[in-house]
Amino acid sequence: MGNRRFKQAGDIQKASENVKNSDFKILLSHDPSHWDAQIVNHKKKFHLTLSGHTHGMQFGIEIPGWIKWSPVKWRYKQWAGIYKKKEQYINVNRGFGYLAFPGRVGIWPEITVIKLKKRSNNT
Repeated sequence: MGNRRFKQAGDIQKASENVKNSDFKILLSHDPSHWDAQIVNHKKKFHLTLSGHTHGMQFGIEIPGWIKWSPVKWRYKQWAGIYKKKEQYINVNRGFGYLAFPGRVGIWPEITVIKLKKRSNNT
């Protein structure tokens, strides 16, 4: 699965066994390291993975369009925002939660709104 420090309760093989390859698939996966570990190269293409967990380490610098940095980048390749590999996307949301320190420095809480549009058959 993903980061072995956390409980590994999911079974992507079992969860996707009755899902058709042609289906549009959205996966919820708490730990974004699961995406690289099992999802990107999975035989069934998961179009969008929604993840969280990192909280941006509750510390960093972000000026939209200019810089996005946090020490969590040394722990997770995908730690905040949207990433793409092999025509698959992961969106890592920093959320509102925290671990230990009940605050944030330079990393704002986040709510993500994603609008999905069906592609026309002409494209």
